Amino acid sequence: MLNRSSRGACLALALAAVTSLAGCSGYVKRTDFDAAISKLQDTDARMQQQLDALTADMQQRFSKYDATLTEMQGRLRVDTVAHFDFNKADLNEQDKAMLKDFAQVMQAHHSGAVVTVEGFTDPAGSRAYNQRLGQKRADAVRDYLVSSEGMAASQVRAVSYGEAGNRQVEKGASRDAGTSNRRVALVVDYAG
Repeated sequence: MLNRSSRGACLALALAAVTSLAGCSGYVKRTDFDAAISKLQDTDARMQQQLDALTADMQQRFSKYDATLTEMQGRLRVDTVAHFDFNKADLNEQDKAMLKDFAQVMQAHHSGAVVTVEGFTDPAGSRAYNQRLGQKRADAVRDYLVSSEGMAASQVRAVSYGEAGNRQVEKGASRDAGTSNRRVALVVDYAG
């Protein structure tokens, strides 16, 4: 969801653009200025409606999975429960069903959005190893979305946060207690 500061920044940027263009001729017609602002407000409202529809559809579909949806400044974050075994990056069938639903929602509502798959690990092992393992998990999800569910490769990227302490669900937990840290999150950057 675009917050007020994001909306205000967009409108201020548009105002600056209209004003700078008008500087070439010495003035801007009030009707031209009002039309430009109105167009931006319409675009903002349309984007918000699309994001709201995307969020509602995902909430309905993902209620059967243990996933959490969070809206954050024009982005939608889907946190999935850890379905990765210790020291593994293999997808299981439950993950594939959730990812299939995710891909269907994305293709139905906004195929132009960019999805970042974030991979995480528990803190067992070295930081370097966990960084690589988190990347393997993110890559496995990205590859599945692209090869099996038909999302465009340019639409899905993968990153690893490994064992980053500020992103752990259960701080410091590993092995059996760290199950919730072995996860991926899908972040939808909604470009309108």
